[in-house]
Formats: sequence, C-alpha cells, structure tokens
Amino acid sequence: MKRNPIIPFVTIMVIGVLAMFLLSFKGLGDSKELAAELEGGGEEKTEEVAANPEDIYKQNCISCHGDQYQGGVGPALKGVGDRLSTDEISDIVVNGKGSMPPGLVPAEKAGEMAEWLAGLK
Repeated sequence: MKRNPIIPFVTIMVIGVLAMFLLSFKGLGDSKELAAELEGGGEEKTEEVAANPEDIYKQNCISCHGDQYQGGVGPALKGVGDRLSTDEISDIVVNGKGSMPPGLVPAEKAGEMAEWLAGLK
C-alpha cells in the first residue's frame, strides 16, 4: 500500500499555522500588561534607601570622594566641617555643587549626612 507523500507536509503546515494563531492570541493578551508597564501602572518599584550616612556614602559618594575620604574626582571630605557649616553641607548633598549632581542623598537624610560629614577628621 502506497502512502501519499504530501500528508506529512500538510500536517506540519497545519500545526505551524495553529501555533502562529495561538502565539498571536497570547501576544494580544499580554499587550495590556506591557502597555500598563510602559505607562508606569505596573507593579510599583521601590528604591531602598540606606539607613545611615556611612551606607549612603558607600553607595553614592565613594567613587568620587575615595574610600578614605581623601578626594579624587570630588574634593577631600576630611575636615569639611571646619570649612563649611552643617547647613551648607546639607544644601550641597541635596542640591549638588559644581560637578556634583543633585539628589544623591535623600532630603530627609541630608541633616544626618551633614552632621556625619562635619565630624570627619
């Protein structure tokens, strides 16, 4: 008995067309989630804020001011309390100055950070 040689090709074609339709419907279902993500309506992302000034320094400042507060790209921080008041330091860590970008230290932690920096010797 001879088999028709076209049947395997037709079977593969039908499976391929069905797979294409199934994947298209899956994509349509996911499009609402993707649109919500792009608009920011997806899951809320929270940023973890460091608990103490030293952790903030390690996260945001060490690359420019050095691991020993010696300076580098940014100025040395040892003795900064002798040159600037805590209010001035607080303003700089929140708003930036010169090449230092603003927003590296959260405003609610600025006073704590300024006191810590003023105490570096």
